[in-house]
Amino acid sequence: MEVVERATEMAEEGCTTPRSRMYRIPVASVCPPPPRKKLMVVRKRDPPRNGYFQPPDLETLFYAQPRRKACA
Repeated sequence: MEVVERATEMAEEGCTTPRSRMYRIPVASVCPPPPRKKLMVVRKRDPPRNGYFQPPDLETLFYAQPRRKACA
């Protein structure tokens, strides 16, 4: 009977949030510092010893074929 009485008391009171100090979120004393930016590493490269790539048939790749005329 005691369990039934306790259950009815809890139902009448409703659910509540624990308010004990043990359950509270601790207060932060000092804000953390902002994240630092990563250092950008810039390296300048010398041009290649043999020069840049120059394909010999570059003109043939971009050759435009003549358009066909439409039949009238």
